[in-house]
Order: sequence, then structure tokens, then C-alpha cells
Amino acid sequence: MNPLTAVNAAILGYLVATNTFFLMLLVAAAWELRTELLTYRGDSRWRLLSSSAAPTVSLLAPAHNEAATIAESVRSMLALHYPKLEVVVIDDGSSDDTLRVLIDEFRLVPLAPVFRQSVPTRPVTALYRSQTHPHLVVVEKQNGGKADALNAGLNVASGRLACAVDADTLIESEAIQRLVWPFLTTTDTLAAGGTIRVVNGSRVHGGRVVQPRAPHRGLGGYQIVEYLRAFLLGRLGWNRLGGNLIISGAFGLFDRAAVLDAGGYLLKTVGEDMELAVRLRRRAYEVGRPGRVVFVPDPVAWTEAPETLAVLGRQRDRWHRGLADVLWRNRGVAFHPRYGTLGLVGYPYFLLVELLGPVVEAAGLVILVVGLALGATDLDFAALFFLGAYGYGLCLSAFSILLEELSFHRYNTMRDRLVLLGWAIVEPLGYRQLTVLWRLRGLVKYFRGRSDWGVMQRRGFGDAATRATRDQPPAPPRKPAPGAG
Repeated sequence: MNPLTAVNAAILGYLVATNTFFLMLLVAAAWELRTELLTYRGDSRWRLLSSSAAPTVSLLAPAHNEAATIAESVRSMLALHYPKLEVVVIDDGSSDDTLRVLIDEFRLVPLAPVFRQSVPTRPVTALYRSQTHPHLVVVEKQNGGKADALNAGLNVASGRLACAVDADTLIESEAIQRLVWPFLTTTDTLAAGGTIRVVNGSRVHGGRVVQPRAPHRGLGGYQIVEYLRAFLLGRLGWNRLGGNLIISGAFGLFDRAAVLDAGGYLLKTVGEDMELAVRLRRRAYEVGRPGRVVFVPDPVAWTEAPETLAVLGRQRDRWHRGLADVLWRNRGVAFHPRYGTLGLVGYPYFLLVELLGPVVEAAGLVILVVGLALGATDLDFAALFFLGAYGYGLCLSAFSILLEELSFHRYNTMRDRLVLLGWAIVEPLGYRQLTVLWRLRGLVKYFRGRSDWGVMQRRGFGDAATRATRDQPPAPPRKPAPGAG
């Protein structure tokens, strides 16, 4: 065997091993899903979630220049079915009419800015409460970025649990109830995350997804398959193995006291959601009270996925920089028995598979092409390499779609199911390689010290005009609003 073929054989072995592990995750996910569906609705504690005995949840929604959609987003949050819900919108130094829209739409009146600043943040210039919805509080503050805005929300909030959501996320009506469930059934739950689904192609009315659809064209279809695979297979499978490290920043519920004790969200990272989840678990092990970070499959929030290659590429390289940063900051956890499944299973997987996977996959493709061009790799081996990478990936995507259909029926027409299967078939052919390149770019940027978010363009859920959102550098101080004290 020549050296090129030997290297490719090693890379093929890596791909087969990782995909076999993914299949194990799939089996674990199916078992975990069966347990979830059979038990949580039949438990008498479920009734508590519709009563005054339910724990108060503070919904934290940072907003920066969201004037076009903020009113619709807040109305959808206020309409959630949960008996003890507080909605805290944090206007993070918007330069548009975000605050004015909120004041006009919800009849906000100034409050005395009296609260305990458990976590340092950029100055809060005013607090407001709605006259029409007393459980709606709006925080006006100087711009400090998403993590700083969330910390300000944590300081102002009154709930035992805090749910971080993006201002442009659409949450299903019973999602909060279902996400609170793990905190009622166990005493060691630190955080819980729900499923994020791609809204592209679906029909939205009144802040609700009224008809989920799979798009025929664009990049949304690829991402629907990716999200199904990541959430229903990856995170649900990790529940069974006890190695969950990720809570989506678009929809995650935390024990508020635990987050404040840990110092809140870290400002100097682009992966603040994962960083917080890992830090909470790490601290729990260090004080001798191991805690859980769980994924709950049924609570669903919908988000708009990028529709251009440029924006999608920036998103994926940012995600990979965030992953690299979190793993580096918590490198002391790696392979350390003190940290249980976090150190011995979860961390090694995210290091060897999620972080380094693009490096191995890209190297394999380059060496395979060079080997074929030089005649050093025979066609039989090339075909085996292709089937090992493509066949496994297709099986995982198809099983994820099947798991969704058997369990949740969000896409309930044969047309949508066939469209999703079509996206799963073509996803490994071109799109997959693009995501590998974007993740490699993110890794290079991380080692070069780049930590910017980049511009994320969105179209909006209805007929809203395309807008750009990003974390801005701290803006000049604004004058306090009247009544801010």
C-alpha cells in the first residue's frame, strides 16, 4: 500500500468510526425519545405547569436595532401558555426606533431602576413596565453586545428560571411548559434546551408558525436536515450518555441562581451559550454536586436560517470559532476523571470529532483527489471512501427525518417528507464540503485571534424588509430616559 492510500485508509477509518458513533447516538436518541414521550405527560407533576405552583420563568430577549419586528416578537412571547411568565426585553443600545416601538405598542411607563447588580454590565439607563401587560419589563442600556445584554436581563429578572431567546425567535405556545419539566423532575438540572427548527418556507401568521413547510429551493432545505440531525440525533442521544455540552442561544432555560453564581455570560467569546453550559457543569463537578444539562425534544422554537452563502458561511465559521474558544477555555476538563462523563466522553467527542473533524475530512478529500490524479489511488478504494462518507451521512439524515415523522409530525404532508428526503440525498454532495471549508476558515480565524460576529442579514418572518443584526462595539453613552433616576 502506497503512502497516499495508507493515509486515506486511516482517514476512512476515522470517518467510519465517527459515523458508527453517530449511529450509536441515533439508537440512544430513539430510546431517549421513547422514554420522554411515554413518561412526562403521564406524570402528575405535569399539572403543576399549568398552575400557580409553577416556578416563575423570566424570558430574556436581547434586541439591537430590531424595530421592524420587535413588536410582533414580543406579542408572540406574551401569548405563550405559561402561568408565571415574565418577559424581559433588553434594548442593547439600539440606534433605530426599537425602544420607541416598544413604548408605543405596549404603553410602557418608567420604573425606578432599582435592582441588584449581581453581574457587572454596561450601564442601564432606564427600566420600563407595560401598562397593558404588567409582566413585560423593558431594559434600556448602553450597547455591550448580546452577552452583556443577557447579563443585564439576569440582574433585572425576578424568575427562578431564566430563558434566553433571540428577539427574532418564534416559540411554540406550550414550549416553556415542556422546557421547565426537567427542573421539576430532578434537583440537579442546571440548564435545558429545546429544539430549534428552520422557519424558511413555512407559513407564519401572528407570530406563530401555522404551517411548517419544507422549501423547494434555496439553502433552507439543507439547514432543515442539518438541524433535525443535530437536535434529534446529536443532542437527544447525548442525553442518554450524559455528555451534553450545548444549549442553543436561541432557546435555552437556565437555573438563574446558578448562572449568577457562575458570573453570568462571558463577554469575550462568540460562543457564550455553550461556554455557559460547560462552565455550569464544570463548576458543579468541582463543588461535588454534578449537575445536568439536558435537551428536551418537544419544546420547539423557530428561527430564520441564512439564505445566502456569504451569510451562512459567516455563521458557520463563527460557530466553529465559538467551539474552539469554549474547548480551549475548559481544556482542564479534557480526559479528567474528576469531571465524569463531561471530561471522559463529552469533551473528547467535541474535540476530536466536532472541532477536528473538518480538518480530517478536508485532508481526506485533498489526498483522495491528488491520489487519483497521480494514479496512486485505485478507483475501488475511491468508491469505498465515497460510500463510507456519503452512505453513512445519508443514513443518519434519513433516520433523523424518520424520527421526526414518527414522533412529532411537524411536516405532515407526503410532499414535505419527500422534499426533506431529497435534501438529505443531495446535502453531502457539495453543501457538506462547503460547510467543511467554512468551519476550517473559522478555525484559522480563531488561531489568528479573530472574534468578530460579522453581519447577519435576515428577511423577517412576514413581509418585513431585510435587516442586518450584529453585536456592535460599545456605543457612546446615551442620556438616561426620563424617570430613569
